[in-house]
Amino acid sequence: MYKKYVVRLSDAERALCQEVIKKLKGSSQKARRAQILLKADVDGPGWPDAKIAEAYNCRVQTIENVRKRLVTEGFELALQGEQRQTPPTLPKLDGEGEAKLIALRLGKPPAGYGHWTLQLLADELVALEVVEAISHETVRKTLKKMA
Repeated sequence: MYKKYVVRLSDAERALCQEVIKKLKGSSQKARRAQILLKADVDGPGWPDAKIAEAYNCRVQTIENVRKRLVTEGFELALQGEQRQTPPTLPKLDGEGEAKLIALRLGKPPAGYGHWTLQLLADELVALEVVEAISHETVRKTLKKMA
């Protein structure tokens, strides 16, 4: 069967794929893409897409996408995958907001409280209009990141 996007790896590319698999460098998706590229290589095993999909428990469309990316966008993008330009959700606190949170945390707690709780910190950030809304979990993660 004729393939529109033919995988032909150089020796260096083949070695890099084998190293990724052997040392499990990077994400599981990266390792799977390396395995797909090696099996789809016409100068190597040259497995059909259906056999590769069955062997690595993925869809045939995934194999076709990896082939296409290799030919159209290059080896590096085919192996790494495309990185997001922006995170799925923007961070609630910027550097200035984080600084205010830390200043709050180090300051005196409100009257009637022995120490700051995460919920108190979250409520205070909203009251001070640093953010519109924030959860105590976001406060916890921000403080943990700072520690």
